[in-house]
Amino acid sequence: MNRLQATATGVFLITVTPFTDSGALDLASTDRLVDFCLAQGVSGLTVLGIMGEAPKLSAAESRQFVRQVLARVAGRVPVVVGASAPGFAAMGEFSADVMALGASGVMVAPPPSLRTDDRIIGHFAMVQETLGADVPWVLQDHPVATGVQMTAPVILRILRDAPGCVMLKHEDCPGLAKLSALRGASERGEVRRVAILTGNGGGLFLPEELARGADGAMTGFAYPEMMVGVCRAHAAGDRGRAHDLFDAYLPLARYEQQPGIGLAVRKHILAERGVIASAFVRRPGPRLSAADIADIDWLTRRQQRRLAEIG
Repeated sequence: MNRLQATATGVFLITVTPFTDSGALDLASTDRLVDFCLAQGVSGLTVLGIMGEAPKLSAAESRQFVRQVLARVAGRVPVVVGASAPGFAAMGEFSADVMALGASGVMVAPPPSLRTDDRIIGHFAMVQETLGADVPWVLQDHPVATGVQMTAPVILRILRDAPGCVMLKHEDCPGLAKLSALRGASERGEVRRVAILTGNGGGLFLPEELARGADGAMTGFAYPEMMVGVCRAHAAGDRGRAHDLFDAYLPLARYEQQPGIGLAVRKHILAERGVIASAFVRRPGPRLSAADIADIDWLTRRQQRRLAEIG
């Protein structure tokens, strides 16, 4: 099994969940999606995240989708599975199931009910106890979605108390100062070093986050090759190339991050690229207008011209 490691780097793409026009799981598109992501050079995949419409899937569908992804990946890259749940029994059972199927680790976000530092720390102590010593896991820090604010000292305390946590998905925004504080603590030996992959939508701050010590990105974008290219250029010491690539894609990445319709935009582009057969978003979910589609077409053409200019 390709277990998730604290040394992980690169792009762990948050995938969409493909559906047919009738709303059923589209397993043929799932296979094409996996092939597409691997062809773009991603270092790993993350499934059943917030943009993967995980709450809209039944328990059986979640397991079926994970099984399909893992079978197609066939151990070529690590696969992280979102396992957040209101209760620990469901979290523990689902995590055990996906790890038995071959997942590399699971990702856990705090529930919205946590409102104090002590409760946050206590919750993740129970997460560690529930998952046990053999399940590597990712701490998801996404206050916009969860409503839970985890300060740098709280995250450091969780890392000290939870040996199974090997990665932080950092998507607090603005979060550059927080990222610097976390990475500085590990560099000073105050806490063990874990992978930090950033998740601010579509990599909107990726060049700056890499400069602050991030190891890569864990987010979604219809053009994962942008994030892969930026990470590779940064690793090669070519900061100018990293920013040129980022700038070429930025208008479309920004458009894709609109609250409400962002997932529909991403699925529309993936369908236009031939990756998935349908752009269907399960209810409750947005639908694009003709004006939205015209905007996307315009931005895509401009992006192609910018890429041709930078080579």
